[in-house]
Amino acid sequence: MSSSPDRPRPAPLPGCAGEHLLQRNLGTERRAAAFYDHQVLDHLDEEMRRFVARMDMVFVATADRHGEADCSFRAGPAGFVTVLGPRSLVYPEYRGNGVMASLGNVVENGHVGLLFVDFFEATIGLHVNGRAAVCRADQVRDLEGAPPALLAAPGSAPGPGRGRAPELFVLVQVDEAYIHCGKHVPLLRRAGKDRDWGTDDPVRKGGDYFRAKREDRPWAPLVEPRTGAGA
Repeated sequence: MSSSPDRPRPAPLPGCAGEHLLQRNLGTERRAAAFYDHQVLDHLDEEMRRFVARMDMVFVATADRHGEADCSFRAGPAGFVTVLGPRSLVYPEYRGNGVMASLGNVVENGHVGLLFVDFFEATIGLHVNGRAAVCRADQVRDLEGAPPALLAAPGSAPGPGRGRAPELFVLVQVDEAYIHCGKHVPLLRRAGKDRDWGTDDPVRKGGDYFRAKREDRPWAPLVEPRTGAGA
């Protein structure tokens, strides 16, 4: 019996063809189907929105137009990622090293994956996958639901290079949202840290922690080495 032409066709399953192929080959289709049916949404429900509102860190996965991937880390005051509604959120790009790796990927390829993890209470994570766009501060100011605090500087303590207000933001339209189970998430204890928001001081940023500065590179130097006593 053919389906009625007026009846809408069901949406395709979440995930990619590759994961569905592996599920069939490895016999995990039933477990995967239960996860899709019970845990995966195409929006942020109320519990997810409350979870994001108390997070002060997020891992951000992006890729360029060739699929070359990058995973980065963002942090800010609790709630620095602002949920605008069930299907959208926005977060500020605080001053960094000037490379713009994540933003550059977003410009080329809008797909983005966010992972929020609560290491300190619930030991639960939340995946949010969607499409991202880079916005200016004036564009964010006009978004419905964007609080004024989103446009403010992240730190209030005095100091050189601290507390710069963000100029760029990332707006994410949500395609998928689902739990990251807590069985492998460690329970951590917070330790106080006076964070130097927006500083350009190399020592405060961690210096040459991995001793990479003097290693050989396949590209020609972009910055001429300094000479003299300060080199």
